[in-house]
Amino acid sequence: MKKLFILLTLCLSLVSNNVMATGPLPLIASGPGNRIHGVDISKWQHPYDKPINFKKMAKAGIRFVMIKGSDSQPTADLTAKRYLKMDRAAAQAAGLYTGFYYFAYLPDTTVKAEIIADAKAQAQKVIWRLGEIGGYTEQDLPVALDLETNCVRSISGICQKYASRANVSLWAKTWLNEVTLKTKRLPFVYSYPNFLQSAKTRSKEFAKYPLWIAAYGIHPAEPKNHPGMKSIGCFVHSWTKADCTTDYKIWQYSSCGFGSKYGVASSRIDLNVFNGGSEEFYALTKGNWTPSEVDLLPFNEPTTATLISSSSSITTNESANFVVDAVRPNGTHVVTGSVRFISADTTVKTGEQQVIRSASGRWTLKVSGLTAGTYVGYIEYFDESTTHASAVMPVMFEVTQGPTPTPKPSPTKKPAPKPVDTCAGQIRN
Repeated sequence: MKKLFILLTLCLSLVSNNVMATGPLPLIASGPGNRIHGVDISKWQHPYDKPINFKKMAKAGIRFVMIKGSDSQPTADLTAKRYLKMDRAAAQAAGLYTGFYYFAYLPDTTVKAEIIADAKAQAQKVIWRLGEIGGYTEQDLPVALDLETNCVRSISGICQKYASRANVSLWAKTWLNEVTLKTKRLPFVYSYPNFLQSAKTRSKEFAKYPLWIAAYGIHPAEPKNHPGMKSIGCFVHSWTKADCTTDYKIWQYSSCGFGSKYGVASSRIDLNVFNGGSEEFYALTKGNWTPSEVDLLPFNEPTTATLISSSSSITTNESANFVVDAVRPNGTHVVTGSVRFISADTTVKTGEQQVIRSASGRWTLKVSGLTAGTYVGYIEYFDESTTHASAVMPVMFEVTQGPTPTPKPSPTKKPAPKPVDTCAGQIRN
């Protein structure tokens, strides 16, 4: 009888350790300052494609997970899509609440109509992504707009052009309004205090959206500590209150959480606390949204691509430049994809190709490093996500031999920079 009891106890223990939650776990105030504790994750929490142990995360007191779910850039977007589908299902099965964030890049244009069109196209991408995972349930937090850069043109990692405050604000308002109208939930806005002050105009319209703010180096456990405070004066933005504190819902207080503690294979993880109690948290999860057929991601939707401008004759020292525009059947711009030059002669080398995204559905393609000769081929718009069908535009251009460039002196070798501790001054938890 004793052996039977021990065996039964062992079996029940094994079952309890493997049973997943049948719904969300009760909210607990396990985070610093007795607040609801959360994390945010992306591909960086999957080194070598390792999965996340969300059961361990839940046992560590985490109750919500914000997942990178989409990105303005096509390659990053495909990666985010893959992990969103995997992580959302696993996290919810472990009893955690989930949300996802969209990392945004702004268009390289100052034309208001083009800014609005780009924002609507990027909002459409998010609506389709939300549709792909079945919409909102009451275990989902609203989607978040991750807007932390106003650089619109970068060369070799150095920003060459920034969007104005007015244009950043126009784009953000358009995106937020489009997503709200479709899903009936107010999206989060994610950013940091200096960007909110310097890159966006103050507006009551922005203030209605829940803020997810990043502010490191101050501990949420101290009641007197608030995110986004200056030692003297205020960060002045749409969520600033009369006493200089910030009206926020989520505070990302560290990017240096101990990964292993929360079930991730990476050494670090971002940590967050919720500003409010369980009722305020539950209020953000109210309102299911089930996508209709028009909200579902199309498959190889027909595309019309147009060459806005193209090079006809260059030298070997120059690049052949092509500006491409691609639209959907309804006349709006495609939301993803890229362009490339393909030679009709597959034995011909096609040089170095640089694609600069001007806005959703518009690119400048620069082809350099070509040898002298006549090039015949086509510019192809393609979409690896298979949302939009490929389209080709025939081209022909001449490359003549240019003067031999003066050799550049070899750069002087500089000593390797000392490693920087990016967690210095941050909260480790």
